[in-house]
Amino acid sequence: MHQCAHHHDVAPENYGRAFAIGVALNIVFVVVEVVFGWLSGSLALIADAGHNLSDVLGLVMAWIGYALAKVAPSDRRTYGWRSSTILAALFNALLLLVAVGAVAWEAVDRFTDPTAVAAPVVIVVAAIGVVLNTITALLFVKGRHHDLNLRGAYLHMAADALLSLAVVVAGILIAWTGKAWIDPATSLIVAAAILVGTWSLLRESLQLALQAVPSTIDLTKVKAFLLAQPGVTEVHDVHVWAVSTTEIAMTAHLVRPELQNDDALLRQINDELQHQFQIGHSTIQIERSIDEASCGQSAEGSL
Repeated sequence: MHQCAHHHDVAPENYGRAFAIGVALNIVFVVVEVVFGWLSGSLALIADAGHNLSDVLGLVMAWIGYALAKVAPSDRRTYGWRSSTILAALFNALLLLVAVGAVAWEAVDRFTDPTAVAAPVVIVVAAIGVVLNTITALLFVKGRHHDLNLRGAYLHMAADALLSLAVVVAGILIAWTGKAWIDPATSLIVAAAILVGTWSLLRESLQLALQAVPSTIDLTKVKAFLLAQPGVTEVHDVHVWAVSTTEIAMTAHLVRPELQNDDALLRQINDELQHQFQIGHSTIQIERSIDEASCGQSAEGSL
């Protein structure tokens, strides 16, 4: 006997518009950097436009993952495309690491071969970047708490806002002191800060991609909860994984020797799993003895 439960008590907000606004703002900023870079003869601004083009790519990937997650399940993909949000978060984390590496590489190169900086132009353009990137990051500030994919989009834009702010500060200091080394030194500091913020995103998205137990779930507590149910003598084959960056699924076998009202117990367990552990997709199988586990699964890890 088994029962499946699918809870969707909290409907996610629609972030489609936020992604559209974010992509549009960043495309505008790329154009602004190219134009000002060409007019001022600043190769640094044109190069940074290429970096910001990667931001557009990151946002687009997160947007695609968000949109695909809404596609209805089919006979071929019984969970739909929900896991695409996990891949989008992982892609964003890797893209951020590449961006950090590029910034650090350029900074080290500028230490050995200082480049003159057109401070006034750089300050103005970077200030525009601070405003646009901050606006874009704020579009996802609320969703970052419950959706790893939205957190990836938020971190990407927040990191760029921080980088642009650092460029403004560096530009002001360079204009004041005339010391060119301030630019690469500031870049290295910001790159280190972005790396720290990105590491948790990379680790968590990689774990979800490998179907590890989500960090928000204490598997020991889940097993203890199941074992504490009336009449349950053993728990085995417990699996918990992320369906998407916002949904968690679980399967478990419970040994309950005595014939009782299993339906009522299953309904209670599924409700409690949702409310206590935020596990929205749960499948529970009741067995009268451990020997009934005839589906090829072992009793390894049972309680």
